Amino acid sequence: SAIALKNWLLKNKKSGTLKLFGTPAEEGGGGKVYMAKAGVFKGLDVVLHWHPSDRNLANPESCLAVMQGYFRFYGKSAHSAAAPERGRSALDGVEAMNAMVNLMREHIPQESRIHYVITKGGLAPNVVPDFAEVEYMVRDVDVKRVTEIWERVIKCAQGAALGTETTMKYEVFNGLYPLLPNQTLSKLMHANLTKVGGIPYDESERNFAQKMQETFGIKAPPLSMAQEIQPCESGFFAASTDVGDISWLVPTAGLATAAWVPGSAPHSWQSTACGGMSIGMKAMLNAAKSLALTGVDLLSDPTLIEKAKEEFLKKRGTDFEYKSLVGDAKPPLEYRKGK
Repeated sequence: SAIALKNWLLKNKKSGTLKLFGTPAEEGGGGKVYMAKAGVFKGLDVVLHWHPSDRNLANPESCLAVMQGYFRFYGKSAHSAAAPERGRSALDGVEAMNAMVNLMREHIPQESRIHYVITKGGLAPNVVPDFAEVEYMVRDVDVKRVTEIWERVIKCAQGAALGTETTMKYEVFNGLYPLLPNQTLSKLMHANLTKVGGIPYDESERNFAQKMQETFGIKAPPLSMAQEIQPCESGFFAASTDVGDISWLVPTAGLATAAWVPGSAPHSWQSTACGGMSIGMKAMLNAAKSLALTGVDLLSDPTLIEKAKEEFLKKRGTDFEYKSLVGDAKPPLEYRKGK
């Protein structure tokens, strides 16, 4: 997309600045947040992005903000049978924390979400664990509510450490703003996605897709959905993305193309499998064409950029000050190591 736009500028002897950003660690690592903190996106007029999906759309959507981090408990090791009184279980600290957080669920807004997984719980049942770790995520549509609930989760951890006579440390490594949708850019993107069209299947792709749908365990939508362009409607999806932070700094819009067989769940082996064959390739090329055409429109008509900026400032407010939810944290370069 960026190369096509560059060639278009040269061929038509037009001026403009294009920047292509590689943005790793979208899942869990929050790569774009650390780029935003470093000022990478300063001076841009517009940001355009793409994400694979099981359908084609370019909606002005919002999503959930999130805080994510580790809670680490440190205790005293001992033989679980011969000298249990000498031990202080770090795993007890984790389990006590989880119990308190689960009780807290009754007293948070309905829209809020709390997820956790015990990442380290000890090495052997006959040894009192001297170290245990749990990873938590807190989500809500509102950034303020996310930070408030996160503070309550910290209090649960502190109480658990007190009650189990362990010590606790926590580390925030990911925090994402919700998307700030931009109708101006999304409508433009939708128009270009409509021009490009959906993903037609040949016979081999259709056979692949049908076999894939048989593994879903649900009634899957018709394969024809891959060829359709969904209506451009304001929406919300109950997940989080590190594009959110960018959208509060620069007018931003994204699109999705049907890189997966209709009905595929995100983060599944089925969606991954499609990326390794022609269905995924076709969707990627459609995304590149749609992004390039949108870039052509913006570079050809600066009033579109001004209109997008006006909407952006009206929604965000002129007195907005960006404060990253990860604070002074460094990029979690080892996040996926050993997982």
